[in-house]
Amino acid sequence: MTHPVEVKRGWIEPDHGELSVSRQCDLARLCRSSYYHEVIGTESEMNLRLMKVIDRLYLRRSFYGSPRMTDWLRDLGWEVNEKRVARLMQVMCLQATVPGPHTSRPHPVHRVYPYLLRDVAVTEPNAVWCADITYVPLTQGFMYLFALMDWASRYVLAWELSNTLEAGFCVVSLSQALKHYGKPGISNTDQGSQFTSDEYIGCLTEAGIRISMDGRGRALDNVFVERLWRSVKYENIYPKDYGDGRELRQGLRRYFGFYNTERRHQSLDKRTPAAVYYGRN
Repeated sequence: MTHPVEVKRGWIEPDHGELSVSRQCDLARLCRSSYYHEVIGTESEMNLRLMKVIDRLYLRRSFYGSPRMTDWLRDLGWEVNEKRVARLMQVMCLQATVPGPHTSRPHPVHRVYPYLLRDVAVTEPNAVWCADITYVPLTQGFMYLFALMDWASRYVLAWELSNTLEAGFCVVSLSQALKHYGKPGISNTDQGSQFTSDEYIGCLTEAGIRISMDGRGRALDNVFVERLWRSVKYENIYPKDYGDGRELRQGLRRYFGFYNTERRHQSLDKRTPAAVYYGRN
């Protein structure tokens, strides 16, 4: 099945005599970063290599912040300082899952939404959707991957790639999922700027969806998406070592199809996410 964003991308005419690419993307409700396949980045080749290493290490010890990550990298032979590691982890949207000093303070620029899922058994599809963003290394450069998952079934409802961290590509995916799958009772995310943006919050509130957000520094509150990132990276992204955004998109389309319809989960009684989501045996 053709991805909706691929269809919209086909509508764009780069040599249009009257409308710019930017204006055409706006009219098509297509995030501009989803139209351009080239990876935009200013990191040096050395930093890109270092970011790939950090990404792998973080999947093993997500409770490491920049101080411990710096020590670990030094043990592995990297000549780095904490300031550099902290900046790269920020670019990669990585933070320790164990709160450090002052992390319990409310974020100063957005409303604080409570975490609604503590000690709650979620057993029915569309009761809770969860979403997150992860860094994806490429041969040259990197991109960001957004995924929206049904909590009970682990079914990946929508996903999108971007070369920036603007909220647009998240909103596009959320809108697609709402159109194709109805709406959940609760949406759970972390407190990232994309998920606290007026656009993303507005999309949820307009649909009448309750909003749940992890405590700052508590990525394990969204544990099923964290497990998804580990699966997609170790089973697909790392082995494939994609060269550019076009290759990455094609590869992820195949992988998520496999993940939803063929990959059996022990926690789902060895059923696939699609079988659980659609109520099949």
